[in-house]
Order: sequence, then C-alpha cells, then structure tokens
Amino acid sequence: MKTKTKSAAALPLNTILDGDCIEMMNSLPEESVDLIFADPPYNLQLKGDLHRPDNSRVDAVDDHWDQFSSFKAYDDFTRAWLKAARRLLKPNGAIWVIGSYHNIFRVGAALQDQGFWILNDVVWRKSNPMPNFRGKRFTNAHETMIWAGKNEASKYTFNYEALKALNEGIQMRSDWVLPICNGHERLKDEKGDKAHPTQKPESLLHRVLVGSTNPGDVILDPFFGTGTTGAVAKMLGRDFIGIEREAAYRKVAEKRISKVRKFDREALQVSASKRSEPRVPFGQLVERGMLRPGEELYSMNKRHKAKVRADGTLIGDDVKGSIHQVGAALEKAPSCNGWTYWCFRRDGKTVPIDVLRQQIRSEMDG
Repeated sequence: MKTKTKSAAALPLNTILDGDCIEMMNSLPEESVDLIFADPPYNLQLKGDLHRPDNSRVDAVDDHWDQFSSFKAYDDFTRAWLKAARRLLKPNGAIWVIGSYHNIFRVGAALQDQGFWILNDVVWRKSNPMPNFRGKRFTNAHETMIWAGKNEASKYTFNYEALKALNEGIQMRSDWVLPICNGHERLKDEKGDKAHPTQKPESLLHRVLVGSTNPGDVILDPFFGTGTTGAVAKMLGRDFIGIEREAAYRKVAEKRISKVRKFDREALQVSASKRSEPRVPFGQLVERGMLRPGEELYSMNKRHKAKVRADGTLIGDDVKGSIHQVGAALEKAPSCNGWTYWCFRRDGKTVPIDVLRQQIRSEMDG
C-alpha cells in the first residue's frame, strides 16, 4: 500500500487569473516564480480633464483603478502587494517595477523597506512622448523602472552578453530609448478606442525578459492589463502568470495572446558569457582523436608552428607547455589565448582549434 503525499499546489501557468492581485498572489505557492514584472497604478492625481491647445480633450488615465484617496492609501497598497510578490519569488528571483514621477520614488522606498536589493534604475526614454499641452512643465518624456533582487545575496539572472549583442556589441546602458506603444501595436476595444491607456510596448518587455530571464522561467505580472508581458513571454519561450481584475482587459489580453506563436528553440538561444560555457581541456581533443600526437598546429598569423604531444601539451622552438603558454612564449607576449591563436590543417584547409572545442560543447548541451 502506497502512502499518499500531499503535492505542492500546481502553478496556473500561462493563465490570466481574475481577481485582486494581493489575494491572487497569496493563493500561489511560495517561492515559485523566477521574475515579477509589475506595472502598478501610477496614482496620477489628475484634477479635471486635460485639454490640448485646440481645446480637444486628451484621453488621459482617469480610470478608477488609478485613483487612491491619499498617499497613505497608495503606500499601504504598495507595501501589501510587494510583500505578496516577495513571498512568491524564488531565492534568486528578481522584480522589475515601472512607474512615473508620481509613484516610483514611493515604490522604491517600499522595495527597500521590504528587503529587496536594488540592482539598477533604468530610464525608459520615450522617442515619441506626448507633449506637455499646458506648457507649464517639461515634456514628460520618460518613465523609470527599478530592477531589484529578492535580497542582497540573490544570484539573479543577468544575460549581459545577450543585451550587449542587442546593442550592436556595446555594453547596454541604463537609459533605453524606445518608442511608446502606437500604430498597429496599440490595441483597440470594440468601439475603436484604446483598449488600455498605459499599454507598454513589446520592445520594452523584450529587452527586460531577454536580459533577466531564461527560456522556461516563470514570469508573474500582477497588473496584467492587456497582456504585453504574457505575449512577449510566450514568444520568448517563458511561462507567465497574469493577474487582472478588469474583465475588459482580460478579454483583450486572451485574444491577443492566443494569436502569439513561440519562437523555435534555436531562435530562443542568446549570446552567453564565455565564463558560463563548460570548460573543455585541450587534452580532451587529443584523447578523443580529434587531434593526434605529433600533429602540427599553426599560428593564425602564420609565423609559428608547434607539435601536439600525447599529454595535451605543445612543443615549438624548444618551448614546452600548454597551448596558451607556448603561444605566449613564441609571440614574446605576457599571455595568449591558445584557442584563438592555434589552428590545424584538414583537406588543405586551415581550421581554428576552437571549432573542435565548440563541437564538444554542443555535445554537452545536447
């Protein structure tokens, strides 16, 4: 007779939950989520309608979900949902929160009070911001995102090389110039009006998720809206959980996400740090017969050559040692990356020895 054990509650992956975000988060298993992306109410404190110079009314954020009776009420709400969010994060999980000058400083203080460890603040500079129609302030051309680990010791995901590749080989900075959501990406309701007043562009979520998650990770969005987080997560091979209490937004999000197709596995691979790749000793190439003892290697600059020995060392011009040591000695340099310095010949062609290392690594990954 088998003893039945109580299994952990299953995560409602790739689902939009209907209800209050705090209640819904508290109903989910503890430490079950890799990343949280939160776009909470901004508490804009608008006083009356906003008009353009021609007196036409601006479709601003005046929805009931963005209205709070006081700063204290907003702060209480912020602390409550952040507490629920922190409970859900895995030990090495992280959170992104986006906001404007109306709320982001209050949220940042609450994050630190809860024990989160702030990693960066990222400025999303809008390349096509809405102008300041009254002409009494600067054009509000950016929003701020706070990226934080669950705590100071969290080994959070940061795909540095992938972000660098997105930025044409230059280290990604903390100011991101991206357009606001408009044109074909802007979702409309059945009346042809904006489906959501603060819909975020997919480009923003693409950068966040490529940079701070991996395929198969679980991303929670407690203020799901029309589902930008879910749509991008699905495309990138991540799982999502959305929480949204407004039926109209859920309807738009469900329809949107149903049309999204996940990229194939090969397309989801991103540039990884060299340090994260499995180590392959040069001697392994010799052991496996990919290079034979006595075979000659040639420097890429064609100035030097060395002979492979049975123990995976080289000998060239009376210099003995590793592929790195011999290369450095022959070049009279303080150091040398032997993997990129040496090559061998096959069928009349010159081939870098690193090709063989990558072949072994691909077998490890498989």
